[in-house]
Amino acid sequence: MAARMSPSALAAVRFLFKQNVLSQTKVWCTVHVNNIRRGYIVQVASVPSHTDDTLKYRQISDFSGPLQHYMSLVRDGTLREDQQQKAVLMRLDEMHDVLKTYSNSPTSFLSKFFSKPKPPKGFYIYGDVGTGKTMVMDMFFLHVESERKQRVHFHGFMLDVHKRIHRLKQSLPKRKVGKMAKSYDPIAPVAMEISEETSLLCFDEFQVTDIADAMILKQLFENLFMNGVVVVATSNRPPEDLYKNGLQRVNFVPFIAVLKEHCQTLRLDSGIDYRKSNQPAAGKLFYLASEADVEAVVDRLFDELAQKQNDITRPRTLNVQGRKLRLSKACGTIADCTFEELCDRPLGAIDYLEISRLFDTVFIRHIPLLTLHKKTQARRFITLIDTLYEHKVRVVILAETPLESIFVHDQHNHDDEHHRILMDDLGLTGDSAKDLAIFSGEEEVFAFQRTVSRLTEMQTEKYWSEGERKAT
Repeated sequence: MAARMSPSALAAVRFLFKQNVLSQTKVWCTVHVNNIRRGYIVQVASVPSHTDDTLKYRQISDFSGPLQHYMSLVRDGTLREDQQQKAVLMRLDEMHDVLKTYSNSPTSFLSKFFSKPKPPKGFYIYGDVGTGKTMVMDMFFLHVESERKQRVHFHGFMLDVHKRIHRLKQSLPKRKVGKMAKSYDPIAPVAMEISEETSLLCFDEFQVTDIADAMILKQLFENLFMNGVVVVATSNRPPEDLYKNGLQRVNFVPFIAVLKEHCQTLRLDSGIDYRKSNQPAAGKLFYLASEADVEAVVDRLFDELAQKQNDITRPRTLNVQGRKLRLSKACGTIADCTFEELCDRPLGAIDYLEISRLFDTVFIRHIPLLTLHKKTQARRFITLIDTLYEHKVRVVILAETPLESIFVHDQHNHDDEHHRILMDDLGLTGDSAKDLAIFSGEEEVFAFQRTVSRLTEMQTEKYWSEGERKAT
């Protein structure tokens, strides 16, 4: 039976909200108070706006660090004790103590150039989906006593890195006619910019699927580490399996050695997916196309939610970095979209971030069976769900197949026209291409396990109730 959250645990969770909001000097990706509760808390508690500030700070100071905080929540019945989570938190607790006296900020103008601080080793925490990796990292991040810390989703971080690179390149003087352009490498200056903003980077969902990311990671992180940045990351994969079978992986592999040199590897894999643990459902939020009158049923659900909005149902056009993103149907903070709208078009994380910012509920209709023939769309769908989940956006799904069967690893689609053209462009034969993730779909299969886990949690009453925003 669910245990009631104690006043001390509730106050600590309330404080987390304020700490996450106020401690960020730059936000690449929203940090959620709910990560501490997501999938692990026995009972949900609301966060009243009138909570006393002094109480928040006094309660969090009662804990010496993340491990003591965790054990307090276990004793209260707020969390279930998990020995692997506890073991990882013991290591993070030690780092928390070390970071009390550590900073990569230069002590003088000269030290900025001649005296590089030696950072403590960070951590790379990996394990299966839903085992609590994000929770333990967020609890650690909460207790680090520094304003120079960032907690970011890895995909959002890399988007920011590429924007910085583009900005620096655009700032270069125009090349004169007839003059050879001097080579300019913006990666080291970008790493310097980031290291001037933060001493600690906490990455959620460290995964590499993009060749543009893969080719710059070694140099980028070498410079971050050289400038004293400490890294704590979570991932579903061990370091050796990052970018597995990716294009030009031979150029990526040296990054793995850099990562392992500066981060200790910890496995957190108790074999339990807490997101799939028994939690009350929010009602029917996943519909199958084969159900009778399903379109009308979903229409009625949209209309019921839309009645609470101070708006009319209409098309919406979003501005995304100078581009127009048109959604055919929306009302207030609710968007009613099709899979074709969201995943057949050339959209990416930046588009889904804007949708997450504007809407608290997204209907996704007509999700087809995703075979390797639709690998590009599957990749976008994974990114879409990752982004919606990270920003606590609620979803209503209408799909051709049950959740666990949406993605099928069908090895018989290697000869489709798109793949054959790409193989020709890369100069690959069928034998040399068969083990590349871009053709095998292995990366998508692995990432889709996380997507299924997240979509399962997104149907719970707890997730649904926490995701509502007031219409603006």
